[in-house]
Parts: sequence; structure tokens; C-alpha cells
Amino acid sequence: MMRIVVTGGAGFLGSHFCDRLLAEGHEVVCLDNLVTGSRVNIEHLDGQPRFHFELQDVCEPFQVPGPVDVVCNFASPASPVDFARLSLDIMRVGSVGTWNCLELARAKGAGFLITCTSEAYGDPLVHPQREDYWGNVNPVGPRSCYDESKRFAEALTMAYHRKYGLATRIARIFNTYGPRMRLDDGRVVPALVAQALQGEPLTVFGDGSQTRSFCYVDDEIEGLRLLMDCPDPYPVNIGNPQETTILEFARVVAALAGTPERIEFRPLPQDDPKRRCPDITRARQLLGWSPRVGLEDGLRRTLESFAPRVV
Repeated sequence: MMRIVVTGGAGFLGSHFCDRLLAEGHEVVCLDNLVTGSRVNIEHLDGQPRFHFELQDVCEPFQVPGPVDVVCNFASPASPVDFARLSLDIMRVGSVGTWNCLELARAKGAGFLITCTSEAYGDPLVHPQREDYWGNVNPVGPRSCYDESKRFAEALTMAYHRKYGLATRIARIFNTYGPRMRLDDGRVVPALVAQALQGEPLTVFGDGSQTRSFCYVDDEIEGLRLLMDCPDPYPVNIGNPQETTILEFARVVAALAGTPERIEFRPLPQDDPKRRCPDITRARQLLGWSPRVGLEDGLRRTLESFAPRVV
């Protein structure tokens, strides 16, 4: 049994990761300031003796009493609606927050896993994206607070690995979806699913030809869990290589929801990536991992979870 700190543990991905660790018999210390996370995501864990929740902003100095085996850093707002609303918070959690989490891992002699993002590739000029691609990021654009904070977090993590020999892992997460996403998330899955369930036209930006690669949360968590035990310190893409245009995706959502296919096109936001698809060769070789849940299956589960929350 390990004792594992999960920062951002009340968020969408963090809460699922807490579930996985507890199911394996580990002890989990969940830290979250609830800016974008929610107690609802972890209320089913209340009362479990191996689960401990602390209201904590990782950008402020903090301590975790007792031994710690691994620090898993999920802390950061990650949705387009947050980029303008919480831009400085995002920059701070990617820099100061990551620094504090790395210091905790160093003080405890613990391993460290950070969840970074495919946004590190920006609007990529290389397709599909391999981990050795350095990206095409606009450092002063509206998405830069997130893109650059995550790129800094990766650089800082590698600096700690090189200077202190810290056992670090870096996950680059591609579009992940599933239960517990925020309805007001602003990302394509909750936006289209909520619209479909409410019988509204589905919003598609641009002409819908831009692509994404959607990974169901169970697959994502499996990949992250395997990466946590991997000795390789360099970034690993954890995502689904099945590439889908946004227009195709909207049509699948409408069909599964049983609603008329009504598409409302709007202008494409600045710096919105045109193509996004991971090369997961490293994940296959290092972790023996590849996604198993198909898009329609994952969307059915997501629709079922969203239905009670949509008025």
C-alpha cells in the first residue's frame, strides 16, 4: 500500500484518479481549492478511512504530515472558459503550484507525476503529434496562459529530475471526456452533450473540419496509473489516436441523444488547433497501454451521466 497525494483531486480527472488508487487499496490525501473542482465529485468517498480531503490552494505554502510515496499533480483549471476568467490563476498554479508540489515530493523522497496537456503542441504543424515535437504555440494569444503554464511545468519538472534525481513522470493528456465534467466547462464534449439533451442546436465553431481525438476517462486513468509506476521521466502522450472532425462528432452526439441534427456554426476562436491527434507509440512501448473504449460507447456512458444534471 502506498500513501499518495493527489492535488486537484476534486476535479474531473483528479477525482477519478482518487477512485482508482483507493480501489487498489492505497491511502489518498486529496488537496483542492475547489475553484473548478467540486466536493460533489468526491462526496462518495467521505467516510472512507483511507481517503483524506484538505481544502488547499497549492500555490500557497503547504505541508502534508506523515510519509508520502507519490505526489500526483492534477491541479489547474483546464477549460477554454477559464482562460480569460482565471488566466492569472492558471499561470500561477502551473508555476508556483507545480514548484510547491515538487518541493513536497523532494522533501518526502516521493515520486512525482504531473498531468500536462496536448496544448503543449499548440496549433501543431506536425501530425500526429509525437512527444519530440516542440510545438507551435502563440505565447501571447488567448490560450497562452494555459499552454505556457503547462510548458513551464514540464520544464520545471525536468529541472527537478536533473538537479535532484527526483523520480518524475510527465503525462500529455489529449481531449478526455466522461462523467463529472462540468456542464459549464466550455469544452466540446459537455457543451454538445448538454445542448443535445436540452434539444438545442449544436454549436460547431468554424466549418467543423478541425479534428480532435477523444479519450474516455476510464482509458485515460488507466494510462495515467501505469505511467505513475514507469521509470521514464520524459513526456508520454496519453490519448486516443482515433481522430474525429468536430462536425462528425456533433452528428454522433445528436444521433446517440436521439435529437434532430441541427448544427449552428460560429466563428472559430483565435488559435483554436486545426488538428489534434496523439502518436501513442511511447505509451504502447513503455506502458503496454492503448485505449479500449470506443467513441460511441464512451459517449453513451457520458450522456447517461449528464442526463440527470440537465434541466
